[in-house]
Amino acid sequence: MREIIAQPLTREAFRPFGDVIEVEGSASFPINHGMCDRYHDLAKVETTGENARTLISLLRGKPYELPLELTMVERHPFGSQAFVPLSANPFLVVVAHDQTDCASYPIAFLTKPGQGVNIHRNVWHGILTPLGGVSDFVVIDRGGDGINLQEYFYSEPFLIRES
Repeated sequence: MREIIAQPLTREAFRPFGDVIEVEGSASFPINHGMCDRYHDLAKVETTGENARTLISLLRGKPYELPLELTMVERHPFGSQAFVPLSANPFLVVVAHDQTDCASYPIAFLTKPGQGVNIHRNVWHGILTPLGGVSDFVVIDRGGDGINLQEYFYSEPFLIRES
């Protein structure tokens, strides 16, 4: 089985696949009479197609354990998909470049508490994979007409582990 070492999630490493959503390193400005800091415009929400709209949902995910076997990735051709954790548990983010309608070798990232991601439209990625405990997430993605889910199954599984 092929192995993937999950690396720390950083803005630079994740840039080809989407946006890292976090306070650390983000510019802010005061609102509400100085009682609140707004970290503004941290991700580009993408929606395309007829009757497209932005959805905001909540997910509660059961935890996975590493090492973890990866056999499938998915993508959403009509919109980006953001995952913003509401708990302090880390989660695993798996992404892969496109190779003529199939996914390339996957890359795995481990988040720190407070980090979320916005996976760009049409980027292959793994399923939501919380670690360390049941975790809640705000999910921002696209609703509307059309089939906005494609799956790709690897011919040989990968084993994802921490370094």
